[in-house]
Amino acid sequence: MDMIDRKILAELQRDARQSNAELADHVHLTQSPCLRRVRRLEEAGVIVGYHAHLNRHLLGFGLMAIVTVTMRDEQKSTIMDFEKRISELQEVLEAYRLFGEPDYLLRVATVDINSYERLYSYTLASLPGVATITSHVTMKIVKEHHGVPIEI
Repeated sequence: MDMIDRKILAELQRDARQSNAELADHVHLTQSPCLRRVRRLEEAGVIVGYHAHLNRHLLGFGLMAIVTVTMRDEQKSTIMDFEKRISELQEVLEAYRLFGEPDYLLRVATVDINSYERLYSYTLASLPGVATITSHVTMKIVKEHHGVPIEI
């Protein structure tokens, strides 16, 4: 991957809706070589998709919580069941398995504190193998980035 590929990636992270003509202009290529490079990056798996960033507040998901989970039971079948069930919950935006304690970090969005309490009490607390759940309700998002650092 050369500097032009990195510029293409940075541009697409900034605005994936721009046309190939605009992208080519921003990275100082003609359209055909630019499109070939984008397709090559897609085929190589560097670009895995194009996504719309939605305003969760306007869609009614005003509460964001960072949730940590410590497991009581770490048998492989329990872990696999827990991870499967977590991945099926629409309110869980992201889930990370961690080294050490806690075992998991979740980013959760719900309508409000009451809906989070229901999710916590009736769903998260009843998941297999869970020992403790700690919730941190966010006040505001200071920095949010939906990509990876691209060094140019």
